[in-house]
Amino acid sequence: MRYSLTAKGMFVPNGRKDRTMVLVDIRRTPSARAADIFLQIRPSKDFEVITALRALVKGRRINAESLADTGLTLEQLQDLVDRMKRARYGAIFFGMGLTMTRGKHLNSSAILTLGAELTQFTRFVAMPLRGHGNVTGADAVTTWLTAYPFGIDFSRGYPRYNPGEFTAIDLLSRGEVDAVMVLAADPGATMPGPAIHHLTRVPTIVLDPKVTHTSRLARVHITTAPTGICAPGTVYRMDEIPLQLRPALQSPYPTDEEAIRRIQKAVQAKISNEDNKAAGKLRE
Repeated sequence: MRYSLTAKGMFVPNGRKDRTMVLVDIRRTPSARAADIFLQIRPSKDFEVITALRALVKGRRINAESLADTGLTLEQLQDLVDRMKRARYGAIFFGMGLTMTRGKHLNSSAILTLGAELTQFTRFVAMPLRGHGNVTGADAVTTWLTAYPFGIDFSRGYPRYNPGEFTAIDLLSRGEVDAVMVLAADPGATMPGPAIHHLTRVPTIVLDPKVTHTSRLARVHITTAPTGICAPGTVYRMDEIPLQLRPALQSPYPTDEEAIRRIQKAVQAKISNEDNKAAGKLRE
């Protein structure tokens, strides 16, 4: 992967020795052993730290006392900003934990904006690290089709994008949906309690090659062929490089695409039958 820590390249011939890794987290994780600098912030202070970094990048003055609750000092943040500005090519990786604190999607928006603002000084990217396979592929395809990566609503016949309103966790936690289809994901193992509880109250349909936490609470589980092993397809690495997969084995189960097409065909047939019945009653 082109953003890995140890890979050698044209401008980093010594690999790891030519790179600096800074880890920011609320606790010292195993990744801290690989980091050159570890910055431990206090829980739920992500937005404050990111906002302070953005201000320093722009050369704004910050009151050191205002950072007391973040667990970091002004000197630490200024040193980090100086390092990022001096970088020939910087990468900011952030995980799902960033969306699970008080700021939620605002934290992601702030850190993506930080990455964009750093490009005024050097080359920088900011990208999420996902927990499941090919999540980046889902983002890439929906962005290509709608110009939005996630949190998309089609209820008005066109795509609308609003994280915090149309994202799955928020819709489920507020109890706004009365049916759920889960494809190649396991929200029952990762989502907050209110969202999981709502999954148990509404008809939930799961398409997955194996039994998951979500399929155990679902009304219907459709077993599908595992992509890349028994079904062809395209997956995206986390750096958005597409990879073509060729199946090595055969499966008696349908692919995800075949299952979706069958469901779509059945729904269209039912709608057609209802329309025919309504037209017959009008003639009568």
